Amino acid sequence: MNDNFVKKVLSDMSCVLNNYQIEKLKNALNHCLYGKVIVKNCDNELNVSIDYISCFLSSKKLEGCSDRTINYYKITIDMMYKSIEKNVKLIDTNDIRNYLSNYQKINNCSNVTIDNIRRILSSYFSWLEDEDFIIKSPIRRIHKIKTQILIKETYNDEILEKLRDGCNNIRDLAIIDFLSSTGVRVGELVQLNINDIDFVNRSCIVLGKGNKEREIYFDARTKLHLEKYLSMRKDDNKALFVSLISPYKRLNISGVEIRLRNIGKKSNILKVHPHKFRRTLATKAIDKGMPIEQVQQLLGHSKIDTTMHYAMVKQSNVKTSHQKYIC
Repeated sequence: MNDNFVKKVLSDMSCVLNNYQIEKLKNALNHCLYGKVIVKNCDNELNVSIDYISCFLSSKKLEGCSDRTINYYKITIDMMYKSIEKNVKLIDTNDIRNYLSNYQKINNCSNVTIDNIRRILSSYFSWLEDEDFIIKSPIRRIHKIKTQILIKETYNDEILEKLRDGCNNIRDLAIIDFLSSTGVRVGELVQLNINDIDFVNRSCIVLGKGNKEREIYFDARTKLHLEKYLSMRKDDNKALFVSLISPYKRLNISGVEIRLRNIGKKSNILKVHPHKFRRTLATKAIDKGMPIEQVQQLLGHSKIDTTMHYAMVKQSNVKTSHQKYIC
């Protein structure tokens, strides 16, 4: 439809413009219509309709959001449109409230899930408002949904040793050591190459969320197992961790998650997930007295509140501190 619209305009203007001016007009039209769709109204007239979702997702991509996050945004917004079935400019606060309430009833999901949906829709409608596509965001009056604060489990030293004992190859052992000593995200882990590792200083640079680089550190045990693993490799793949069988492709996120889950089952440990190693590191660091600002930097969090969500302070230490500082 866009191409037909441009051709029609150029044809109508060809009698008053020369070839050079026609070419300039064509470039201007293509630029102005980028990200927009031409549709016909009931009177069979052409109007410009913006593909709001695509433009919003493009802005999130520029902000550094991962493909996984952008896909989650798209699915969430598409589901909202399918349920409400209104032009975006006509959606009001009650529409969003009813949608969130019905979604929770139908899917029997927690307040955490509903609040995640609310945050995504809030980001979308706020963007529409900032771009002057709508007058006011309908979610402005829908406040954060209260959620139950749960103390999430971490791995103690005994569980970590059981997981290490459950490994039947040096690669898996190196992965567990790397996750537990660095606290990296699994997405950061699978992006690492061999050349990224500084064995002398036991450190490396990872690319985190928002395309932000940060330096992370690993312990001596991890260094030894990494060196042993790399010395036994017979491939020429530059990736730090690869599959165990030919053609030795780079491990992806799901590959790491599945492998850890299987090691957990073998060790009689339920719900083994790479993110739990990250939470364990944060909790251990704070428990041993590392300043929260340094833990924040270690984990690559832009906000310190996020770091606090990862850390579980032991109640026994709270009691000890109370006796030391107050009693």
